[in-house]
Amino acid sequence: MSKNLRLKAARAAKDMTQKDLADAVDVARQTINAIELGEYNPSIKLCTAICKTLDKTLNDLFWEENNEKV
Repeated sequence: MSKNLRLKAARAAKDMTQKDLADAVDVARQTINAIELGEYNPSIKLCTAICKTLDKTLNDLFWEENNEKV
């Protein structure tokens, strides 16, 4: 898993700390940290809650684009 810089950027754009976001979606701050570091793969329920809180879509924050050329 790679780092989720889009999540981090979206959170920062809302002027939210990891704790703010964690509190808003009812998880521990360490969970948000682990998602941003790419060390934890969140459930679809948690992804949806994060997206709603940050006014983003699942594609905006969690879709991994494949830039490989065939």
